[in-house]
Amino acid sequence: MAVKSTWITIRSRRPAFSFRLDRRVLPIGALLIALTLALLVISINYGQYNMSVLDVVQTLLGTNTDHPDYRNFALVVFTFRLPRILVAFLVGAALATAGTIMQGITRNPLADPYLLGVSGGAGLVAVAMIVWLDNVPMSILPFAAFAGGLIEAFAIYLLAWRKGSSTPIRLILIGIGLSSIVGAITTIMLLFGNINDVQEAYVWLTGSVYGGSWNEVRALGGWLIVFLPLAFVLARGLNLLNLGDDTAKGLGMRVERGRAVLLFISVALTAAAVAAAGTIGFVGLVAPHISRRLVGPAHEGLLPISALFGGALLVAADLIGRWIVAPSELPVGIVTALIGAPYFAFLLIRSRNRA
Repeated sequence: MAVKSTWITIRSRRPAFSFRLDRRVLPIGALLIALTLALLVISINYGQYNMSVLDVVQTLLGTNTDHPDYRNFALVVFTFRLPRILVAFLVGAALATAGTIMQGITRNPLADPYLLGVSGGAGLVAVAMIVWLDNVPMSILPFAAFAGGLIEAFAIYLLAWRKGSSTPIRLILIGIGLSSIVGAITTIMLLFGNINDVQEAYVWLTGSVYGGSWNEVRALGGWLIVFLPLAFVLARGLNLLNLGDDTAKGLGMRVERGRAVLLFISVALTAAAVAAAGTIGFVGLVAPHISRRLVGPAHEGLLPISALFGGALLVAADLIGRWIVAPSELPVGIVTALIGAPYFAFLLIRSRNRA
């Protein structure tokens, strides 16, 4: 069996972690893009208003403007279905990238933004805005959620700091504890809120892309345009952290600063996803795991593949939620939980057997 190795070059003062990009990255990336496009067409095609696959493709390309039903096709595709699907893809990509970063920071394959509690602060602020504040423009929700997530992440990092450093295990334990506290505060808010606002907040907390609009696509896309490339650029730092703090320091990395910057990026991506679609779990756990099995552990290839896989996964989950109880629909957060919970149990059993 051929063993693929990662080679390391050390240069003075600056970290120089060289890598060979796994040759599987490009074909698997192309396959995921093709799968996403196929899911997009199928998802647009599915619904109470019947359209053929050919009608969907021609409407997207604008080649059937002379069709007598083109106005109806365009209304269904560009107003009702396409924005929702794009929101699902962008949310999935954001959560998968954030989960990959979290697993790299903590060197824990079971970590994700929700397990560490980073999403709790974003959810708390969003629930407060929905339940307790009146006439607040929803356009500021991503920024408010980001502020809440950043405050919680700072609190986790500060509490985990000990003797000049913060270890991954302390980050995990403190994140779980702080998440429980924030969750309790969120529950108290829901108990004493107006029933109509509380119902809206509960639907949001379940995780749903129902009613996704172009405004949400633009807002979420703007955040991802900034933070996804930044995460890809810093992939080398995640590779170094996976070697251990001492080794990373020996290779010239400023470990604490690098970990803090990567945590900041993960918080930003998580907060944007939470603001757009609520708390959708397990995507940040499942997507990095499967992507790592496909393309290996080097984050230069793992991050973009995880983003593509997470986006495709959430589009598929949204389609399943619309189909399984039609004409009603399940929130996408419930579908991802039905998919992710058994996978999480499988990972725990496999880890126990290995131990």
